[in-house]
Amino acid sequence: MTEPETSEFLVISRGQWDRDASPETIQAAIDSFYPWIERNIAEGRMRGGSRLKREGATVSRQGVVTDGPYGETKELIGGYWTILAGSLDEAARLASQNPCMPLGLFYEIRPLDPEQASAFVRANETPDE
Repeated sequence: MTEPETSEFLVISRGQWDRDASPETIQAAIDSFYPWIERNIAEGRMRGGSRLKREGATVSRQGVVTDGPYGETKELIGGYWTILAGSLDEAARLASQNPCMPLGLFYEIRPLDPEQASAFVRANETPDE
């Protein structure tokens, strides 16, 4: 019997904690998150990631460096990890079980593209016509 093919999906943790959530409630979610992700890693459904620090920089083609990796609070990215799943729907279902979700965080799930970039193939960087 062959194992089903899996793809890698990047999970980007976005948002901020609910303003009305107590620090104790938030900490309880955090304390549930780490065993949840470690269990999924051990079971081969996820790979680890990392939290991101608050500071950062952006660089433009004019060589301009600006503070902060984001323009607005709603664009905050708190961290990332990887899900191994057979489909985007399966990856989304797994991410939806994250114990931090009920407290205001949300997750962007994107399939990783194993192909090298090409100017002749439409991609995220290709301008709309």
